[in-house]
Amino acid sequence: MAKLIYVNNVSLDGYMEDERGAYGWLPMDDELFVLYTDLLRSVGTFLYGRRLYEAMSVWETDPALAANSDLMADFASVWQVASKVVYSTTLTTVSTSDTRIERRFDPAAVRELKATASSDLTVGGANLAAQALQAGLVDECQLFVWPITVGGGKPGLPTGMRVDFELLDERRFRNGVLHLRYRPLGP
Repeated sequence: MAKLIYVNNVSLDGYMEDERGAYGWLPMDDELFVLYTDLLRSVGTFLYGRRLYEAMSVWETDPALAANSDLMADFASVWQVASKVVYSTTLTTVSTSDTRIERRFDPAAVRELKATASSDLTVGGANLAAQALQAGLVDECQLFVWPITVGGGKPGLPTGMRVDFELLDERRFRNGVLHLRYRPLGP
């Protein structure tokens, strides 16, 4: 059975976006970019909310990104080969290949997808991840904690529910980012 992995960048105070919806406070470096790419290599399907899908789709729709460097070309290639499921009530078309729209998150359908997938899945977007965590579908959380506080915004982990986690691994980067891998112990 494939794992469903929640991957997110969060500020030290736990936000994935600041109060204006910006996340440009993430200074990427090559070491971290390689880890992101390697993480996605094992993923066959991305489960996205609309906003995250629209932000990530540029890896297929804007060839100039991949032309910037070999690292960016590798990331774009890895991102493009995976299937995408976009959960949205407003999106009517998609701009990337091997992408489908679902109107609502169906835990039974995701459970079936995990059972039949030959490679791991990721879930992205805090609201979608909260639904997956609440349904007990998330097998692992990988958080990239950035050395900055933003003072408010969209939390990177769901509020209003308790989930205990077991730390599986941690890695520190020269730029101050901490990569944490956790396994949820239950909703």
